Amino acid sequence: MYDSFIDQLSGLDLSGLSIRPAPFNETDFPCEDAIDQTLGAVWSDLFAMFSDTALEADAEDIAWGMVNLFHRAASRKSAQLDRASDEIRVLLASADGSEVHSSNLEEQVERAQAAEASMLAFEQMREAAAALYRDETGSSWKPVSGSRTSHSRHLTSAVIDARDFLRARAENRRHALIPEGTPVVFAGGRRSFGSAEDARVYADNIWATLDKVRDVVPDLFLVHGGDGKGADRLAASWAERREVQQLTYSLDRRLGARAGFKRNEQMLSLNPRYVVAFPGNGVTERLVIDAKARRITVVDRRGLLGTSPGS
Repeated sequence: MYDSFIDQLSGLDLSGLSIRPAPFNETDFPCEDAIDQTLGAVWSDLFAMFSDTALEADAEDIAWGMVNLFHRAASRKSAQLDRASDEIRVLLASADGSEVHSSNLEEQVERAQAAEASMLAFEQMREAAAALYRDETGSSWKPVSGSRTSHSRHLTSAVIDARDFLRARAENRRHALIPEGTPVVFAGGRRSFGSAEDARVYADNIWATLDKVRDVVPDLFLVHGGDGKGADRLAASWAERREVQQLTYSLDRRLGARAGFKRNEQMLSLNPRYVVAFPGNGVTERLVIDAKARRITVVDRRGLLGTSPGS
C-alpha cells in the first residue's frame, strides 16, 4: 500500500523539524469533473476527426500516445520526488543543528511535497484518459515498458511490470509496485475465429470465468503475459473494468525458445491460488502440467471457444 511522503517522514528523526502541510491544497489542481469533461471532449473530437478517413486505423496509436503524455509527466514528477527524498536522507545523515541546515531540510521537504502532489494529479489525468482509451478500444492501457502504478489509494487498477515487481520485492519495499492480495495466473494465446459471434462468445467466456474466480478470491490480483492481443488483452480489459491490479510478465526475447517456459516458472513461483487456462500453444500446455504438479488448482477453459474441455 502506498504511503504518502509525510507518512514516510514521520518515521524519521527530523531533529525537531516541524512538518508543515504543503504550500498548496487540492483546489490548486484541476478538479476531477474538469479533468473528465475536458478529456472526454478532446477524446470525442479526436475520434470524430479520424472517423471515415484514411487515418482511421491509426486513431488507436494516437490515443495511446495521449495517455502516455500524462504517464510520462507523472513519471517525471515521481523521479523528482525520489531525488528530493534522497537529498532529505543525506541532510538527515549530516545534521548539525544549524539554522542553515534546518532551512535546507525544510526546502527539500517542500520540494518533495510539491513533486508528490503533482505526480498524483498527473496520475489522475492518466487514469481518466486510460479509461477513455479502454472504452474506445476495448483494451487496457499500459506503457511500452515499466509499470503503470497509481499511488493514490483511490486508484487501484495498476498494471505492474514483472521486472519492477521483482526489483521491489528484492529490496523488500512495500509500495505501489508490490500488489497486495492473492495472485491468480491467467494464460491463453491469440486465436482466430470464423465469425464475429464466435469472437464475442470467446470474450464473454473469459470475462465470465474471471468473474467466477473473483467471487471465490475477492482480493485477487491478475498475473498474465501482457500480450496486447488475444486472450491477455481480454483479461487485461476485464481487470481494468473490475479495478483489479495486474502483474504482467513479458517475454524475455533474449532467451529465445525458452522465454515462454521461463515466464511460466516466474508466474508459478508466486504460488497462485488458481491458474486460469484458455486455449494457447505448447507453453500454455506446459503451464497447466506444471501447475497441477505443484497442486495448484487449474481452471481449465481450453475447450471450444473458451469452454471446459469436453463440454
